[in-house]
Amino acid sequence: RTASSQQIFSLLSLAGHIPCGLICHPDKEHILYPLGCTVVIQDLDSKKQTFLHGHTNNVSCIVISRNGVYVASGQVTFVGFKADIILWDFQRKELLARLSLHKAKIEGLAFSPNSLYLVSLGGQDDGSVVVWHIGKREAVCGSPASARSAGNATVVACASGRDEMFVTAGNGTIRVWELDLANRKIRPTECQTGQLRRVITCVKMADDDNYFYVGTSSGDVLKVNTNNKLMTAYGPQKEKFSLGVTALLLLKMGDLIVGTGGGIVALCKGSNYKVMKKIQVQGAVTSLTCRGQGHQFFVGTNECQIYRINYTVFKEELIAACHNEAVHDIVFPLGTSDLFATCSKNDIRVWHTPENRELLRIIIPNMTCHAIEFMRNGKSIISAWNDGKIRAFMPETGRLMYVINHAHSLGVTAIAATSDCKHIISGGGEGQVRVWEIGERTHKLGEILKEHVSAVSCIKITKNDRECVTASLDGTCIIWDIVRFVRKQMILANTLFKCVCYHPEEYQIITSGTDRRIGYWEVFDGSAIREVEGSVSGSINGMDITSDGTYFVTGGDDHLVKLWDYNEGAVTHIGVGHSGNITRLKICPGNKYIVSVSADGAILLWKYP
Repeated sequence: RTASSQQIFSLLSLAGHIPCGLICHPDKEHILYPLGCTVVIQDLDSKKQTFLHGHTNNVSCIVISRNGVYVASGQVTFVGFKADIILWDFQRKELLARLSLHKAKIEGLAFSPNSLYLVSLGGQDDGSVVVWHIGKREAVCGSPASARSAGNATVVACASGRDEMFVTAGNGTIRVWELDLANRKIRPTECQTGQLRRVITCVKMADDDNYFYVGTSSGDVLKVNTNNKLMTAYGPQKEKFSLGVTALLLLKMGDLIVGTGGGIVALCKGSNYKVMKKIQVQGAVTSLTCRGQGHQFFVGTNECQIYRINYTVFKEELIAACHNEAVHDIVFPLGTSDLFATCSKNDIRVWHTPENRELLRIIIPNMTCHAIEFMRNGKSIISAWNDGKIRAFMPETGRLMYVINHAHSLGVTAIAATSDCKHIISGGGEGQVRVWEIGERTHKLGEILKEHVSAVSCIKITKNDRECVTASLDGTCIIWDIVRFVRKQMILANTLFKCVCYHPEEYQIITSGTDRRIGYWEVFDGSAIREVEGSVSGSINGMDITSDGTYFVTGGDDHLVKLWDYNEGAVTHIGVGHSGNITRLKICPGNKYIVSVSADGAILLWKYP
């Protein structure tokens, strides 16, 4: 049987580090942003998302034509291989053409004002600029982007009125190019900036094409005349923007909106660059994009936050946020699929699935949370941290309830709670498994189980609270009696176990890890029943089984979500969409969807199956 594909039905993430990655469509109803290998189109009102699949590696830049008909996106690839540009039809959401000439990475893209040409700029291993004819879907001509004496060009922008003119800029270079279509040539002219030496980070053309603005990493803005190619003004002279200008927006009145590396969004006078209003957002600004005429605009930051700002009141409103570090765990509370919690470096977040929004963020700065669990009674979220502490929080307010200090010596790596909520079982980086007795106001160490010699990666407890299984990176899985606190069975394999699951009937367990095999084992005597090849490349990091035990899901370093038939041991569905290693995944209670989380901070919801 061939496996059919699964559908992503929503994402809680964006790739915030991509310059100008967030773009508002000219129809004022959609925003577009890249996430991994996909381009996401999100409706602003209904929050509905559609996806453009086609890139083989991470998307590095994205651009929309002025009439809103075309979308173009470029990707990175391995050095020596060609990096594709894909031209998409926005209305039909389908791939029109693959344009491949550049090597290794597409640094920037720009559509000419009447959507006749697409200008593309290769990365530093490529260094060339190419003009593509959109109607014929072929390259017109190309040229090295910057002179040998100058640095790399990193940004490209087309003129606002003429199709034949565009600008490239970068490290110590600003060039205005003219396209000579008859001779299939592009001719550059260097712009003179006098004594100033600058690294250009963004370019914005004026509406009449007489001049353009460039933002620099030194924190100022230069104004360059297009006709005589001279810099006419620059500023602010005294109070430069800290951490550089990273994004620019030119308003109809001639004023500028400047986004900086320090997270400031400022409204500046066009004549003297004096800051009139400013607000602070979280993370460095990577994108600024207008909605319509500029009465509203959106800000994207490298901490993966999207803000909406009204021009008149100039106040920020957070409309989307997600993890910007690897997500380590995902859990659902007992019996509900409307909520789930994820944990990452610095924080635990609780999400509301029907509305795809963040309900609660619990921040412990500079610490990494390895695992979380909802207590069965719903009264607390327990979490395992790399500073060796177990922390419990209130699920509604995020208030700290209690801390178990020095729970493990090398950080707490796995955690589970019994269904009567009286015990917590934790695993540590040194390999110990510890049972904690949790009272109304007390918590004390009940028992230490010393068998594993390396970090415990996963703990699962049976429904009757009488036994549990722990998987470890030392190549063993141990089934413990947690009434008498003795080892019942030990499973050995030549692998680092990453995940383990009880079959709901609890007579078998399935395991997986770095050897890419899924093992079925008998609980009674620990004997192997069978092994199936779980993945072609990379370890398997997470698995979860349905409540009736007929299907289970796995995910790992091959970036694929796979749904398996338990009895057949065969894949029935495959989900493609992650661009990072999948760290954990869960099937929600009631089997409505599957949630998978990955090392690039993405959270993907998949329709089940």
